[in-house]
Amino acid sequence: MAPSPNPFREHRSTPPVLLRCKKALNRQRRADMVSPVTTRTDKMKLPRNFYRPLAVGAPAPYTELPIRAERMIHFVPPHIEKVRAKVPELIRQVDVVLGNLEDAIPADAKQAARAGFIEIGLGNDFGDTGLWVRINALNSPWALDDVTEIVAALGDRLDVIMLPKVEGPWDIHYLDQLLAQLEARHGLTKPVLIHAILETAEGVNNVAEIAAASPRMHGMSLGPADLAASRAMKTTRVGGGHPGYLVLEDADGDRPRQRFQQDLWHYTIARMVDACAANGIKAFYGPFGDFSDPAACEAQFRNAFLMGCTGAWTLHPSQIDIAKRVFSPDPEEVRLARRIIAAMPDGTGAVMIDGKMQDDATWKQAKVIVDLAELVARKDPDLAAGYGVI
Repeated sequence: MAPSPNPFREHRSTPPVLLRCKKALNRQRRADMVSPVTTRTDKMKLPRNFYRPLAVGAPAPYTELPIRAERMIHFVPPHIEKVRAKVPELIRQVDVVLGNLEDAIPADAKQAARAGFIEIGLGNDFGDTGLWVRINALNSPWALDDVTEIVAALGDRLDVIMLPKVEGPWDIHYLDQLLAQLEARHGLTKPVLIHAILETAEGVNNVAEIAAASPRMHGMSLGPADLAASRAMKTTRVGGGHPGYLVLEDADGDRPRQRFQQDLWHYTIARMVDACAANGIKAFYGPFGDFSDPAACEAQFRNAFLMGCTGAWTLHPSQIDIAKRVFSPDPEEVRLARRIIAAMPDGTGAVMIDGKMQDDATWKQAKVIVDLAELVARKDPDLAAGYGVI
């Protein structure tokens, strides 16, 4: 069966453009329904204006995200020459190459990192591998030059700008308007998308508004380290769990009581996934900083995948295969999903498969898995046979 127009959206009969316009109208109505003691100045655009270019000569915004496999966003420090030399090989291994200009880049290397990223973008053929950049925070001395110089130099080669420390829709609106002006000035034919990092308490509080801020929104990533600091969480870990965050089973006489470690990030990931899914954009798990514990990295990635995340960041080459394995559907799951779809070709009714009832809802779940398998197979032909893709 042919994949849906976008495998990251639930199967619906309403055309996606109309659906997003309806959502924009609903947001406008909610914005109008405020307490009489408050003043609301950040009302949403009218739905008919949501997809208009923000500058004369800028390309029209996407009404649907480009369909691409993005299982891992692999970070590279562009100021390091030996890293730049490995990019051609890396392009064949990953779904997205991201030049990092922000955290982990020393202040005296910011300009070199920017120049190195431009060199990477101009000197390589990325094909269907994404080319992204994480710029510095908007309140930093480097952000404006990051955006203006990179868009001018790379033009349509650049796919996505990852924006750190996003706290509300106002941050997206600023970059949205700036990008439209630069796209018009430099003759870009497609819009540069924005990917927000959710890494402050205020950002989490405004996650739904951030997701809905612009048709330029590509998605969001969890930024656990900065978010932990913003919340005053008592951990120095970058992602993952903590042995002190647990529950203890009830007492049963003198029998030893089991301890069960909990997921520090479950709540935030769930909020992020809901906000992204409601607005037709993608959710990603961010970094896992302990390179010495691949099992824990895989467990954290898998939790995110099952909850609805598209992919995760990979900060070390050892994490690439982990992300590829986790964020590609299991062949057995794909085979079952195909059986469900074949048993209900029009997506309605109810059937029994292996003693389990399948109906309209499970058909939609199966469609998500099959669409993802076909998308991954196009990027990763080695998986095509296992997925039944010819």
